[in-house]
Amino acid sequence: MAIKSIIKSMTLAAVVSFSVCDNAIAQNVFDKSKVEASMVKALEWQEAHPIMAIAPTDWTVGAYYTGVARAHAATKNQIFEAALKNQGYNSDWQTYKRVFHADDVAISYSYLYIDMTFKRKDFVNLKPTEDFLKAHIIEPNKWSDGTSKNKDENILWWWCDALFMAPPVINLYAKHTNKDSYLDLMHKHYMDAYNKLYDKEERLFARDGRFIWTGSDKDMKEPNGKKVFWSRGNGWVLSGLALILTDMPENYKNRPFYVNLYKEMAGRILELQTKSGLWHTSLLCPEAYNHGEVSGSGFYTYALAWGINNGMLDKAKYLPAVKKAWTALTKCQHKDGMIGWVQNIGAFPEPASEGSWQNFGTGAYLLAGSEVMKLQK
Repeated sequence: MAIKSIIKSMTLAAVVSFSVCDNAIAQNVFDKSKVEASMVKALEWQEAHPIMAIAPTDWTVGAYYTGVARAHAATKNQIFEAALKNQGYNSDWQTYKRVFHADDVAISYSYLYIDMTFKRKDFVNLKPTEDFLKAHIIEPNKWSDGTSKNKDENILWWWCDALFMAPPVINLYAKHTNKDSYLDLMHKHYMDAYNKLYDKEERLFARDGRFIWTGSDKDMKEPNGKKVFWSRGNGWVLSGLALILTDMPENYKNRPFYVNLYKEMAGRILELQTKSGLWHTSLLCPEAYNHGEVSGSGFYTYALAWGINNGMLDKAKYLPAVKKAWTALTKCQHKDGMIGWVQNIGAFPEPASEGSWQNFGTGAYLLAGSEVMKLQK
């Protein structure tokens, strides 16, 4: 079954070609002041154009403010601080409501960051986050105990996006509270997702059970017959790994698993970068949509730059790719600051356009900038 069969009304004729990244890479592409100015401009536009999928504390907002948090960590610019504090205070530090669903705690990354960074007594209320996490990874439900009747949703984190949403929050919470037992609980559920969704041959994650390759004629396939691997889906995972490794203790017994997975995926993502500098929404069938896409590419740029900055990736090998990617990403920022070419909310490869934007796309851009600026030297 071709993936195109579930996108009934789409035609390639409607997709604008994407060639903005063919220019020579400027030598000062990592100039810190220019990168920071671009990030501030993206934030200002996004703050003036709030958007959500369901609620002001949903996963889209959570992914965006994770980017804002890392932007503040890199720059210490007060404009990022203001955005973080205003969002948390105005949302009363709440998560969203589905305690069994990883998406609904993603917003807590920013709450934890605020509490750990600014240390202002009685400002951040972490109780909603604590209550969510206890229910999410301790209390049984049909997903965590494997009794779900849906074979595609029979583990807690049954879709790869979840590995960005909950694990970095649990990891940061464990660091903040010294509750190391939470790391073991996180690892248990992470391994469930890894064992179900990770394709060791391709070194990529299936988005969910629908895209797991079995060798059957019924397998979901791209038009070129290859497996379906979604760019943003794998971007969620790889950037999530960088976030996890940032705060995970060096001596944690399971850390080597995350380091090895990070390096393995980074190598594969490097192989799949297109000449434009960006990655297309379909990793193994980039010709399906003849343009790059910013959210997945932003997450990859962040993760690869992070690896260089933290000595996990070979600079000589990966730095040219990061240069190309960041140059391409900046070409996707409109003059007013808007970050375009972002695939809208979805669960598999679909097109984007110059005018398509989402807050999580801006979040990915801020994440990328937060590590790219450290490469100036």
